Amino acid sequence: MSIRIPTLQLSRVTDINPQLVKSMGIKAVLLDVDNTITSYISKEPFPGSIDLIRNLEAEGIKVYIVSNNKSKKRIKAVAEKFSLPFVNVAMKPFPVGFIRAKLALKVKFRECLVVGDQIYTDIIGANLCGMQSILLEPIEVETGWTFKIRRHFEERIRAEKKTARK
Repeated sequence: MSIRIPTLQLSRVTDINPQLVKSMGIKAVLLDVDNTITSYISKEPFPGSIDLIRNLEAEGIKVYIVSNNKSKKRIKAVAEKFSLPFVNVAMKPFPVGFIRAKLALKVKFRECLVVGDQIYTDIIGANLCGMQSILLEPIEVETGWTFKIRRHFEERIRAEKKTARK
């Protein structure tokens, strides 16, 4: 299997529920921020995302934010809205940020679920660590040229995964 293939593919973070996470044998969820639990230009939580996190925590599932965003101020502001610990400048897809979260949460690699909107950061990073993953559709379309290039290469993988699920 390719390291670019997620365990699951869903539309939004709110499509996740504690029963799904528990059925995967997961004890910790590592969340991306931009285009996963907020838009990439907002600090406001995606509707229903705070409730999801509270429901996960109520079921004993730990949650941690792992973001590549360089702005500690931005990620801290988002993390405070969710009352979650975080690591920014995680250097995804390299394992360093995922490992920091895993160690802080005191769980095994295979007990972690990475949730994000990008194959070349979130999904590859999860697979390199032996973690499961859920690929989401981005909340908003990014305008930067680097995102346009990455999204172009992601299109085929996203389409293949959707076809395989049917």
